[in-house]
Amino acid sequence: MTDRNNVVGQHQRPPRPTTSGDGGPFIRRLRQHSLNSTQLMGIMTLVISGAILLLLTGVTITVAVVGFIFFAPLIILTSPIWVPIGTLLFVVVAGFLSVCGSGLAAAAAVSWLYKYSRGLHPVGSDRVDYARSRIADTASHMKDYAREYGGYFQGKVKDAAPGA
Repeated sequence: MTDRNNVVGQHQRPPRPTTSGDGGPFIRRLRQHSLNSTQLMGIMTLVISGAILLLLTGVTITVAVVGFIFFAPLIILTSPIWVPIGTLLFVVVAGFLSVCGSGLAAAAAVSWLYKYSRGLHPVGSDRVDYARSRIADTASHMKDYAREYGGYFQGKVKDAAPGA
C-alpha cells in the first residue's frame, strides 16, 4: 500500500490548514469585503425601489395594451374625424411654436445688439470685434494693393492705345 502512495511523479496535496478561531482565510476575506449597515440599507433601498418601478412599468404597459385592444374599434371607426383634426392641430401648434421661437430669437438678437452698442461687452463681442478688425485690415490692404497696381494697369492701357 505504501507503494501506491509513493509513485514517482505523483504529487501529494499539501495538508489543509488548521482552522483557527477566525474561521480561516475565506472567512477573513469575506469579512474584509463585507458591507456595513449604511451600504446594506442603500442596496436594500435600491432593490426595493427597482422592484416597485419594474412593477409599475409592467402595470402601465399592461393597461395600455388592454386599453388599446378595447378602444381599437372605436379609434378605427372615428379616424376620419380624428386624422384631419390631428393634422390641423399639429400644423397650428407647430406654426405657433415657430413664431414664438423666431420672436424669442429676434428679441435675444436685439438685446445683444443693444448691449453691444452701449459698450457692455455681451458674450461673443470679442469675436465680433476681431472679425471687424480683420475685415477693416483686409479692406485697407486691398485699397493699398489697388493703388499700387492701379497705375500699372492704367499705364498698360495707354501703351496699348497711345492715342487714348
